[in-house]
Amino acid sequence: MKSKYPSTILIIDDNASNTGYLTRKLETATHNVMSANSTKEAEVLLTKENFDLVLLDILMPDVNGYEFLKKNAADFQENHTPVIMVSSLDETDTIYRCLEAGAEDYVTKPYNFIVLNARINSALERKALKDKEKEYLKTIEDEKHKSENLLLNILPSPIAERLKAHEATIADAFPECSVLFADIVGFTPLSAKLGAKQLVKVLNEIFCAFDGYTEKLGVEKIKTIGDCYMVASGIPEPNPDHAKNLVEMALQMLHFFEGRDAIEGESISIRVGIHSGPVVAGVIGKKKFIYDLWGDTVNTAARMESHGIPGTIQVSEATAELIKGTHDLESRGVKEIKGKGPMKTFLVKQ
Repeated sequence: MKSKYPSTILIIDDNASNTGYLTRKLETATHNVMSANSTKEAEVLLTKENFDLVLLDILMPDVNGYEFLKKNAADFQENHTPVIMVSSLDETDTIYRCLEAGAEDYVTKPYNFIVLNARINSALERKALKDKEKEYLKTIEDEKHKSENLLLNILPSPIAERLKAHEATIADAFPECSVLFADIVGFTPLSAKLGAKQLVKVLNEIFCAFDGYTEKLGVEKIKTIGDCYMVASGIPEPNPDHAKNLVEMALQMLHFFEGRDAIEGESISIRVGIHSGPVVAGVIGKKKFIYDLWGDTVNTAARMESHGIPGTIQVSEATAELIKGTHDLESRGVKEIKGKGPMKTFLVKQ
């Protein structure tokens, strides 16, 4: 009778007539059969082949079947490989020790092949179910990793962990951080000349480069708004060098545009603004959630950018105080800033 689960079976028995008989019977049932007349031979075969089931005699000339089972039990269990003991020994203690050591079943000699075959099929059915379960669990784990990676593309790692822990409201106050806004100058007239795909391609190239800078410098990309790129440092984990890190980010952004050819006759550059101070940060939304920042610091950083000069980095007096020992600054004096009134602003010298 053909088996519902054609498999590769290893017979370990020192009696050649037994292995020959079982081989013929099992091959008739459409199994692929290999045999070993000693546990030493079996060890060699196990290194060369993956077996779906093992028929193992206890009384062997070298290492007995029980010791062989104990030695390989971990591998058999990991691969869901059932081991059926086939022996003339029928003492209860021997059967118990084999089952305790990891055997799937125990059949005494002389055996009825119809009964043995039924037990083999039963063991192979259980193995097939376990293998399928393993595949399902791997698929679930792979999908889980994909979801987690997608979450990490949206949220900072510490925030993602808190979200996964089902924290209801994620909101934190940061007394000291820096916020950067960068706007691509000349992009609006360029967008009128480019097709949709080319336009997105240009913007994607720029923002992907910026994403790389954030990873390199350990700063946090918050979001993009049209052709504007927003970054923060000192959140979600405090960093005493938050202002310096964002100035370095801004310098790399400016460097990206150096020597770039005009596109459709339009030259593009970047204008950067940075301000330092307290913010509130948190996650909002239910479906398309976002990690965002709020507070006067955010508004002021946006004004530093919008009142800046193309190709330069404008910083507030608060940021200037934090970086004056590491970066050269040029004062712009007092400027009237929309929504803020008169403010001292500075340009970072390149």
